[in-house]
Amino acid sequence: MIKHKAILIGAGLANLAAAVYLIQEGKWAGSAITFYSLDDHGSNDGSRAAAQADDYWNKEHPLANTKGYIARGGRMLNYRTYVDLMDLLSRVPSATEPGLTAAEDTREFDAKHRTFDKARLLRRGDGIINAGHLGLNNQDRALLTKLVLMPDKDEEQLDNVSIADYFKDDPHMFTTNFWYMWETTFAFRTQSSAQELRRYMHMMLYEFTQIEHLVGVNRTRYNQYESIMLPLIEYLKQQGVTIILDKIVTDWTFKDTAMQDDITVTGLTVTDANTGEVAQVPVDDDTAVIFTNGSITDSATIGDYHTPARENMDYGIAASLWQKASERFYNLGNPDKFFADRDASEWVSFTLTTKDHLLLNEITRITTQVPGNALNSFLSTAPITPLGQPDVNMSIVVHHQPHFTTQKPNESVIWGYFLYPRRTGEFVQKPYIEMTGEDMLKELLGQLAMVDPGPVNIREHEAAIMASVVNCIPVYMPYASALFNNRAKADRPLVIPAHSTNLAFTGEFAEQPYQMVFTEQSAVRSGEIAAYHFAGIPMSHLVKTPRYDKDIPTLLRATKKMFE
Repeated sequence: MIKHKAILIGAGLANLAAAVYLIQEGKWAGSAITFYSLDDHGSNDGSRAAAQADDYWNKEHPLANTKGYIARGGRMLNYRTYVDLMDLLSRVPSATEPGLTAAEDTREFDAKHRTFDKARLLRRGDGIINAGHLGLNNQDRALLTKLVLMPDKDEEQLDNVSIADYFKDDPHMFTTNFWYMWETTFAFRTQSSAQELRRYMHMMLYEFTQIEHLVGVNRTRYNQYESIMLPLIEYLKQQGVTIILDKIVTDWTFKDTAMQDDITVTGLTVTDANTGEVAQVPVDDDTAVIFTNGSITDSATIGDYHTPARENMDYGIAASLWQKASERFYNLGNPDKFFADRDASEWVSFTLTTKDHLLLNEITRITTQVPGNALNSFLSTAPITPLGQPDVNMSIVVHHQPHFTTQKPNESVIWGYFLYPRRTGEFVQKPYIEMTGEDMLKELLGQLAMVDPGPVNIREHEAAIMASVVNCIPVYMPYASALFNNRAKADRPLVIPAHSTNLAFTGEFAEQPYQMVFTEQSAVRSGEIAAYHFAGIPMSHLVKTPRYDKDIPTLLRATKKMFE
């Protein structure tokens, strides 16, 4: 149903994309578009710590140290698969490189700083592992091949099947280099959705053949807020779009109809995050409502060098609004599948800022690779999984420097994460979720020391490294992996639900045919679909999605790789 105005709930990448497509393809005036959102970070964030210290979730947890930089998470790009993202970035100017689009900026930088990971996996006693040897046996290969060959029409056979369920007769899978790399590259867990694993094996099949070096990974010039989000925000503001921050949409008013499955939004209840003031926003017949119905950074909290990130038990605010809609209409999914099981979704990450490059240089020496190429994961030598097997303790990403435009020449920024925050550190004897930033740095130094080839161990520089710290900021994210949670296809609403006259869903918790989650690709495409629908543009005009799972040379290379 064609509309001429829109209210967008949430200012993440998906809704920013929807606004750009409404303006450029739908020929809308920017003044017809209004955002209500808590912030404009999205999941592609990155800023000074002081800028996030006063965010909604942290008001009850004031920090003593707000120096340095913070990125709650990080996302890797892939041009070959993220075709909608690159189309979007080609439509807006770079925020940092005059004369270039945001897409040209990223391609230019990436061409000069190609990824080639030399130390993807590291382990005590072995140092850098030959991760090109995937370690698969015939049963592993058979089950992976079954996923790759499963056609789209049979995908519902994997409804409510976890990865652990799928490999229940094959525990060996979870001891392979393939699994260690797959879980830490994409943030899967054994309790994650096998249906989503199938989609990844289809869309990222060519990456399977080079996963130990991550040569298919592309990176932005700076953090993804400045290189992806900021170009979009600046463009939309120039077009006259209204972006209202510190607002929480807390309830809906729907039109009563004889057919109770007809979905028409007639009003929104909006609460000011600072004052608590409540306002009613009417929605007329000519207005679309585009809603990002879940966020992996909802309820996140931050700590500092001497303070752990305190656990916030709030149900996600976007998911809370989704829940109210799903309670009224039967075909809008089940948010509890994603937001009521923190054991399946939580992580802790950290951002370390130092005032010199000593630690950066030591990591470069130990891993034999320059900053910008790295995702390094440290394997345990002791059993740490419920199955009594070794697993990854922690992972770090060493960015090309500077990672922030305001970074001083002498400063370094490093990001890392713990996929299982309730596990106990090997060098700091407390659960990761209880660690301060200082604890996390000490755990990292312990991990580096045990794989250091010498001749001088990094421990000899520990005092100097500790003295170089500006801040190390832990972040607790209860829903960081929620988008991977075990599910059925019907647990997420379609971007355009059946019988909806003016409501669309965008982001990682909206169901799209074939698309995999946790990628800027799926987020952008959902916004593109919503925009095209309300602007009356045929879906045949959507950016074409490549199908590498149907490409014979790619299938042959993947088959060969399975036997390495």
